[in-house]
Amino acid sequence: MDLGKFIIDQALILVPALYVIGMFLKNTPAVKDWTIPYILLVGGIIGAIAIMGLSVSSVIQGILVTGVTVFTNQLIKQTAKKDEE
Repeated sequence: MDLGKFIIDQALILVPALYVIGMFLKNTPAVKDWTIPYILLVGGIIGAIAIMGLSVSSVIQGILVTGVTVFTNQLIKQTAKKDEE
């Protein structure tokens, strides 16, 4: 399934932005790892609302871009882990 076709072009800018925010959160000792996806979800929804205005569609876009961001992060981590083995 190509999630890219469900995300509108305006919201795509949120993917790298959320990724960078996630990297900062990962390096913040006070933030537990399990909370990072939830923080990114809230940030993704707020970012999509800021770009598109308050609507159900913008909330869905925020959820989708957060999912793509977390999925991308996991792909990178798992690939690096596999290379180490």
